[in-house]
Amino acid sequence: MKLPWLVGRISRMVALPAILLLAWWVFSYGSTNPYWPSLAVIFDAFPGTWTPERLMGDMLPSLARLLLGYAMALAFGVALGTAIGSLPTLRALCDPILEFVRAVPPPILLPIVALFAGYTSETSKIVTIGLGCMWPILLNTIEGVRSLEAGLLDAARSFRFRPSTRFFKVILPGASPRIAAGARLSLAIGVVLMVISEMFAADRGLGASVVQFQRTFAIPQMWTGIMVLGLIGVALSAIFQFVESRVLAWYHGQRRTARTSP
Repeated sequence: MKLPWLVGRISRMVALPAILLLAWWVFSYGSTNPYWPSLAVIFDAFPGTWTPERLMGDMLPSLARLLLGYAMALAFGVALGTAIGSLPTLRALCDPILEFVRAVPPPILLPIVALFAGYTSETSKIVTIGLGCMWPILLNTIEGVRSLEAGLLDAARSFRFRPSTRFFKVILPGASPRIAAGARLSLAIGVVLMVISEMFAADRGLGASVVQFQRTFAIPQMWTGIMVLGLIGVALSAIFQFVESRVLAWYHGQRRTARTSP
């Protein structure tokens, strides 16, 4: 029974991308516009542009910056969000600041961070990614902690759980669905910030390569770089969904039971 279900799911996933690629191929076929080459020309440029050496030389630094910044955002966002969500006084004090930062676009952080860490330093790129990714995680963690049932927290206090036990056994599992929602949004923001930070000042990375292609008018190669970034985004999203389905299997099971129960 699993094989037909898997085939059907894969078919639904690839149907729309296949249609869009077919439309792109048809409408760009025979194009002589240097800024809008045909999809056939872009595909022909792929092997010569993204050799294994170039992929490793550009992809690994980009992914390393993304993962370091994302891990930093996840750690600080969950820790601060738990503290703010658990303490009403602290939440009241931080709420104006959180509302202010919520309205600030994450890419604007790059020049601010670069003033202190330097445009060309790895630290500025990682910190920019971390700060931009942290806010969705932080805000969703606060809401997840606030939405916990009071009975669960009262029971934990009645049994005199230690703070660490209360955090790992009650607060973190209860807030994890909201945390996962924020983490998934932050992953997409992290990819955007990774590219923008490399476009400003970097000699290695996918964003730097796309800018280099654009500046040298290597337009087909530029489009291949954009497609590589899109494929990385799809792969990261698939990995996140796989991990989330395993970590939150209990939550998804509860939702399926609630939908099917009379």
